[in-house]
Amino acid sequence: MEADISTQAVGLASSADFSIINLFIRADIIVKTVILLLIACSIYSWAVIIEKLKLFRKINKSTEEFESKFWNSKSAESFYNNLPANIDDPMALVFKDAMQNLLKKKSKIDLNNRMTTLLETGIEKQMSKISKGFTFLATVGSTAPFIGLFGTVWGIMNSFQSIAISRNTSLAIVAPGIAEALFATALGLLAAIPAVIAYNKFNNDSIKYTQKLENFSKRFLTII
Repeated sequence: MEADISTQAVGLASSADFSIINLFIRADIIVKTVILLLIACSIYSWAVIIEKLKLFRKINKSTEEFESKFWNSKSAESFYNNLPANIDDPMALVFKDAMQNLLKKKSKIDLNNRMTTLLETGIEKQMSKISKGFTFLATVGSTAPFIGLFGTVWGIMNSFQSIAISRNTSLAIVAPGIAEALFATALGLLAAIPAVIAYNKFNNDSIKYTQKLENFSKRFLTII
């Protein structure tokens, strides 16, 4: 008799549709909300990741070209006058802002301190643009697993409720809720892992680029 019940339960569980779409449709409103939230976080995270990959590839190339042209130029002022109006390289913008203020104020009093402040402000301004989106990646990386865990706990609660209502401990009763719970956990990890890896990479790239801007600023100050 027990063997017949077990066989029947396994048969019901194996015949059930455990596709991703069906798991979502079968879930209650709380689990659906968790799933949709995690999917949205994952999609936006990948959008930020792709945008930052392109950005760092672009600025590393443009900055290298700018530095090469700058140090081969005859003077900082002549180089500044020949800069394109639509230039968008961060290092070039730091240099451009500093030169604009330098040429406006002819006074040489306390020039070094004024230029140091201008360059530091310019670097902070450019790095704030570059680091935009880092906070979101860090937030997703730290919270997505817990959001998925919440969905897991809720799905397991539903499974126990199904057992209590039906008074049946067969896999056919327990499996759907457990599957929903594990699906939420998987989505939480799927959103968090790339976000954490990307955040660490971009944060490291940002530190290196900041050092590059600071080194340029120090060398630029020596020629003023």
